[in-house]
Amino acid sequence: MSTRTLVSPATLARPRGRAVYWTVFTAVVVLFALAFLFPVYWMVTGAMKSPDEIARTPPTLVPRHWHLGAYTDAWDLMQLPQHLWNTVVQAAGAWACQLVFCTAAAYALSKLRPAFGRVVLGGILATLMVPAQALVVPKYLTVADLPLIHTSLLDDPLAIWLPAVANAFNLYLLKRFFDQLPRDVLEAAEIDGAGRLRTLWSVVLPMSRPVLGVVSIFALVAVWQDFLWPLMVFPDTGKQPISVALVQLSQNIQLTVLIAAMVIASIPMVALFLVFQRHIIAGISAGSTKG
Repeated sequence: MSTRTLVSPATLARPRGRAVYWTVFTAVVVLFALAFLFPVYWMVTGAMKSPDEIARTPPTLVPRHWHLGAYTDAWDLMQLPQHLWNTVVQAAGAWACQLVFCTAAAYALSKLRPAFGRVVLGGILATLMVPAQALVVPKYLTVADLPLIHTSLLDDPLAIWLPAVANAFNLYLLKRFFDQLPRDVLEAAEIDGAGRLRTLWSVVLPMSRPVLGVVSIFALVAVWQDFLWPLMVFPDTGKQPISVALVQLSQNIQLTVLIAAMVIASIPMVALFLVFQRHIIAGISAGSTKG
């Protein structure tokens, strides 16, 4: 039985129908591409304009004179290497902690089925109903004076890493993926003598590359673009991530230099997304069972 589409095969078989179809298709693709890429172009070229040209009304689409000095000024004046490194340390630590603890918790709730597992999962999912703003003050009081050991985590990357572990959405995403893994593959690993940890490491994780890629993107982007929480837990300007530093150091900085700093700060996330996108598409059927 053939699938009904907007354009019938008979219409596409005619030269006029194919011409109209490809014209409309190309126009839609171009419009969507412009809608997404034009802001990027505007930001990149805006940093190459002079301060007078960037403030001109109406604005110029193409810089009259190309100035690359704004990028070098942003790199030096706004101390981008230091703040980019701070962001990399905080994002990488939060990503690693989420993968380790969320994956272990999701595997336990999905495959080990502990006592009161559904109650625990329900409590974890209930935290998604709490507004993030309502958790800011309790989290700050906790990291400022850790219970029992009474240690402050302010100006410490642990203040970013530990709260990032408690991500109910990523944990649920991992659990739902683990629930769909074929049971016969796990049973075959058990017959071969693999324990729970060995099964997780050698069987489950290789099959979970698509969801691990998605969770990695969510974890890294969440830390990279976060502003309020790093601003609260890093009073020392030298330890602040790039999202906070761009605001803190933007005083008495030319607009073109600030735009250039934003372009540089966005490059790692764009590159990271392109890398993970390839892995997600390549491993989209990693959990399937071949007959």
